[in-house]
Amino acid sequence: MSQLVMEQTRTAQGADPTAPPAADTSSTLADPSPPLCVDLDGTLIATDLLWESLLLLIATRPWTALCLPLWLLRGKAYLKDRLAREVVLNIAILPYRPEVLAHVRQQRQAGRRILLTTASNQRLAQAVAAELQLFDDVLASDECNNLRGHAKLRALRQRLGQGDFDYIGDSSADLPLWQHARRAYVVGSSRALWRRAARLCSPEPIATPSRRLAPGLLKALRPQQWAKNVLLAVPLIVSHQVGHLSDVMAVAVAFVAFGLAASAIYLVNDLLDLEADRQHPTKCRRPFASGRVPVQVGAMAVIPMLIAAALLALGMLPVGFVAMLGIYVTLSLAYSLVLKRKMLVDVFCLAGLYTLRILAGAVAIGVVVSPWLLAFSMFLFLSLAFVKRYSELKLMAPSQAGVRGRGYVAGDLETFRSMGPTSGYLAVLVLCLYINSADVLKLYHRPALLWLVCPVVLYWITRIWFLVQRYEMPDDPVNFALRDRVSYLAGALIAVIVALATVS
Repeated sequence: MSQLVMEQTRTAQGADPTAPPAADTSSTLADPSPPLCVDLDGTLIATDLLWESLLLLIATRPWTALCLPLWLLRGKAYLKDRLAREVVLNIAILPYRPEVLAHVRQQRQAGRRILLTTASNQRLAQAVAAELQLFDDVLASDECNNLRGHAKLRALRQRLGQGDFDYIGDSSADLPLWQHARRAYVVGSSRALWRRAARLCSPEPIATPSRRLAPGLLKALRPQQWAKNVLLAVPLIVSHQVGHLSDVMAVAVAFVAFGLAASAIYLVNDLLDLEADRQHPTKCRRPFASGRVPVQVGAMAVIPMLIAAALLALGMLPVGFVAMLGIYVTLSLAYSLVLKRKMLVDVFCLAGLYTLRILAGAVAIGVVVSPWLLAFSMFLFLSLAFVKRYSELKLMAPSQAGVRGRGYVAGDLETFRSMGPTSGYLAVLVLCLYINSADVLKLYHRPALLWLVCPVVLYWITRIWFLVQRYEMPDDPVNFALRDRVSYLAGALIAVIVALATVS
């Protein structure tokens, strides 16, 4: 067996004068308790560093990620080692489990020798040990050895001999270590895991995070964002085809297909934005960033959702709609991987994704979108995209230079405050020009009533920007509008005005 990585890290002393000195492996501890061995992935932290490294590589260097199959062919240990060399994780902001940390600190203060024993790569394990300053030794995987399950037990025996040890773990891979440990501490509440552990030892709970992943995953899918797909019905409404049942059904199917695709993209976006989200005052509570839902669960849900969206569109909608859905997914992925970090490109991309829904809705029912509607949509959605970025930048701490993972700095606030409302007012100007055009006479019997829509839209846009200036706007204006009674009132008023203008 090639040489295993076993680094001894000196434990820094805090202000507590009763804290013990760093353990010396050559001396005998006064406390007769055996060493406490602590697993890392899923145990000390509520995530997996292999997946975290993989996602960070895809997010920051997507072309390098094409080498992943070649690295995996040389073994999982080699894959972990290459990922640890290619990316630098922010160890300080990982979702550490407070119960496990508290127990380790308590045992450390009692004078016990603490070992970090993990299948993660040595570089990452050593970084965690240096960050926490709680461990005497680090036993981790290297380029040739993947310390998981029995391999970890053999390495631990080589290090400790046949002496006793206590072990904290969280998965079935830890069963061999629990079987040979003096005391087996289990992180998790899986009944199946507890039954298997109970056959081998007497497991003791140390942290019991909820087994209910469904609520967290559902939150990550952001079903409330499906409301944005109402834009698919705009061509149906403005072309006065609401009475055609077949067109209504087509829009309903398109709504579900876009919803599935959008939820998959939200998963991708959150998975690739973990570090930025963990440093955001509100996004740090998202399911993946907080560790409530394992990142691998989200990653494995993406492909099935995209396949379901494609099959639904292929089976029930025109080929043109499938193409629009493909463009939406492609552009959304490009946004998640690259474009969201590019100044101005990101806001234009967001506005384009909104407008793309309108175009897709038109293709689904076979109508042509007028240039007036496209121009109005682009200016309005550009204003809302500016709202999103402005609120993010404004919510960040004053000491921070800008929004992490974005191409903006604090000094851009004034520019946002100028360009955002202006874009919204240009949308109203397009609406005014449309009311004065000959096209409006073809669809409305009382086009003069449409002028009443303009002050309503002006009021709504202006109010949005007042609220974001007052820190009363979340980072997503669409989510805000879905909970805002004034927005519902404005929408209802516009609907009444348009209905009155339409009837003869």
